[in-house]
This record gives sequence, structure tokens and C-alpha cells, in this order.
Amino acid sequence: MPDPIHLPSYLCGRAHAGEERIEVFNPWDNSLVGTAAAIGAAQVEEVIAGTLKAGPPLTRYDRSTILNKARELLEARKEEFARLITAEAGLCLRESRYEVGRANDVLAFSAMEALRDDGQIFSCDISPTGKARKIFTTREPLRLVLAITPFNHPLNQVAHKLAPAIAAGAPMILKPSEKTPLTAIRLVELLHEAGLPGWMLSVVNGSLDVVTKPLIRDERVDLVTFTGSAKIGKEIAATAGYKKLCLELGGHSPLIVLEDADLDLAAKLACEGCFRNSGQRCTAVRRILVHEKVLAEFTQRFVKKAKEYPAGDPADDATLVGTVIDEAAARSLEAAVREAESRGAKLLHGGQRRGALMEPTILGDVPRDAHLATCECFGPLAPIIAIRDVEDAIELSNATLYGLSSGVVTESLPHATRVIKGLRVGTVNVNEIPGYRLELSPFGGVKDSGLGIKEGVIEAMKFMSTVKTFSLPW
Repeated sequence: MPDPIHLPSYLCGRAHAGEERIEVFNPWDNSLVGTAAAIGAAQVEEVIAGTLKAGPPLTRYDRSTILNKARELLEARKEEFARLITAEAGLCLRESRYEVGRANDVLAFSAMEALRDDGQIFSCDISPTGKARKIFTTREPLRLVLAITPFNHPLNQVAHKLAPAIAAGAPMILKPSEKTPLTAIRLVELLHEAGLPGWMLSVVNGSLDVVTKPLIRDERVDLVTFTGSAKIGKEIAATAGYKKLCLELGGHSPLIVLEDADLDLAAKLACEGCFRNSGQRCTAVRRILVHEKVLAEFTQRFVKKAKEYPAGDPADDATLVGTVIDEAAARSLEAAVREAESRGAKLLHGGQRRGALMEPTILGDVPRDAHLATCECFGPLAPIIAIRDVEDAIELSNATLYGLSSGVVTESLPHATRVIKGLRVGTVNVNEIPGYRLELSPFGGVKDSGLGIKEGVIEAMKFMSTVKTFSLPW
């Protein structure tokens, strides 16, 4: 193992070593990956005040140039970043390398959108009561954005907050997960190296009561953007007060396999949807709803395909499923599997845990009200549930508190259209996993998956700015 790294926080671009340190351990072997400095109440005020002082605003060209430079730097160091993600999050190298590629896309798309002016012009003489005037709109960045990011995508979720903020010209304070702060700090260092002024971006670590809650409550923060659990998201909403909120929360995404589905494709999508990123994605497949007429054939193909997803040492290139974030998380997954078995579910593949490693697990005959069939179990679990028809699939899909993403496997356009119209979710993908998207396209959910606010580079930039309207005689 490489020597542990010890990183400071960055307050308005300046390193702050701090006295307290957060220790980060490798979920696979429990070795110390590194430490990050934790700040106190005095530094919270320092970072807010320093950001609000600001400096000369960056032009669109400046913002685009910085983002493109950061993309070049990240590409040059992609293996370094991938190995750091694997070390602190336990994700296998395939997933970590893929995540670096996605983050590169975020930077590239943000650089592109930074150059785009979406202002509008309205002629006022289109009404009988109109005048010889024109109304114009322009966007102005928010004064201060607070971003709180999760552990499951230590680089890409951070990039999805930072890059659109930079593209929009909105200063940001980043509070990453205490479980995976090292990758976030490295990305902030890289952005400053690319030329981002210090006042535009700070990264802080510290306790909930001393750092996180005061930042959320502070009236000088215009927007809190958070990705994480529904429970924490609701707590943030109750704490934040009168300000903008972007809450990208949990999911319980179904993969619906209809009678006419290509079953080889369905088996592949089930594996990719359930097991990629160790099942730690808000858009991961949490339920596989299979038409009763093809249930046996699909299950056979799915179990066979799952054997191509070996679990083990995340740093081994042969591993396709690494650990979950820690042993406690793995134990909760194991408990959900045992609960389903006690209710009559059949263990068809996997099911074993070693420390923080939970094997890819397939269960058949899962009761519709089992814990893992109704609640978000954040790991590589695949419960199979029989459905009677399209209407049964829609009713069952909508029967959870969540409404983020979904997928349907079918060759029938009428069936696909019925599912698209019937599901109360943010995304429906046909013949694809629920999580498929571009980093540019709108993304977000409803119900306990979020307030309907969309992320993705374009939508995030809109939410990190306000529209100003003005008119001139013409």
C-alpha cells in the first residue's frame, strides 16, 4: 500500500491544516488511506466572509478556459485519481476509472455551456396594448452555494456540483462526505491549479454541529445542493430556512422485464443495474419485476450472467464488484438478505459477506413487502418479483416512497409508452438500465427522491443563477 496522504481543507483557496483530522480507511483491508483537516467555528465564518468578498467576476471565456484546463489536468492524472477513489471508497478499479471519465465529461460539458448565453428577447408590440419596447433577460450567478456530496461517487458527484457552479460564475463551499473527502480535496486542488480564483471555491471538513448545520442555516448561503439519503435531505430542508434547495435523494428503481423482452439483454441490464458501483448508486436497480410467463427463463439467464461479475479486492483488475463503503453497511445488506429468506425468498446466487465485501446476490420469490423490496438497500442485491402484466408492473413500481429512475425491457412501443406515462419517476429508460444518462441531460426525481429539481450541467447552472429582466425603448 502507498503511504497515507494528509490533506488540508482549503478556505478561499488557501490551505488550512487544522488541528483535528478525519481519518479515512480502506474498506477492503482497513488500512489508513489518509487524513483530512477538520475546521472549527471560526473557520466557518472565515470561509463565508472570504467568499462573499469575492474578486473581479470571471468572464465566460475565463470560466470555460479554467474548466477545460482542469479537464486536461484530470485526464493526465486519471490513474492517480482512480486509485485514490478505489482506496477510500472500495470501488473496483473498473468503476473508479469509469468515474474519472464521467467527471471529465462534466468538466467538458460545463466548459461548453459556460460560453452559451441563454438570454431571451421579447418584442412588446405583439399585444394591442404593447409599446415600442423590447424586454431582455440575462442570468446572474448566486452569491454563495453550499454543496454537500455523498460517498458513493467521490469524484463525479463532486464534479457535478463544482463544474456547473464555475460555469455559472457562482462561488461555492464544498462539504464532502467524511467517508471520502480525499478525492474531493484533490479535485479542488486541481481546479485551483487550473486557474480558479481562491474566492470561487473552498472545501471544508468538520462535524455536523460545528460546520455542516451552521453552513446550512446561514442566511448568506443562497442555495444548498445536496446528494444523499432522503432522511438527511429532509433534515436539511427543515434546517435551511428560506433559501433555494436542490435535493437529489434516494431511489428504489425497478427494472421491468415484460413478456416480449429480449431476455439476454434483460439479464445483462439486470447485472449492470444491480452490481455496478457495488450497487451503491441512487439509480441502481433495486427490484427486478419480471412477467410471470418469462420468469423462469429470465432467472436462469440472469444467474448465469451474474457469474461473470467476480467480487473481491477492489485494486485487482480482475475484480468487477468491490466493497461497499464499510462493514456496517455490508452487515445491513446481509441482514436484508436473511430477512427476505425468512419470508420465503430463495437465494439463487451469492449472499455471503466478508468484512465490507458483499457478494452480488440474487433472490427469487421475494415477497412484495420484504424489506429489500420496499426500502433502499444500498448494495449489490437483486430481488426478483413476478408480475402479471404491464398494469401490475406500474402499480408495483409506484408503490414505494421513491420516484427517481426506472427501466423497462420490451419490444413493444405501446407497452413502453404505457410505462413511460404510468410511472411516477424522474426518468424512464427503455431497453437500458435506470441510471443511463448524459452528464449534460436533466436528472432528478420526485416523492422521496427529490423535490423535482433537476441536476445535470444545464439544469444545475440554471438553478445556480437567477434571471434578471430589463426593458429598453425600441
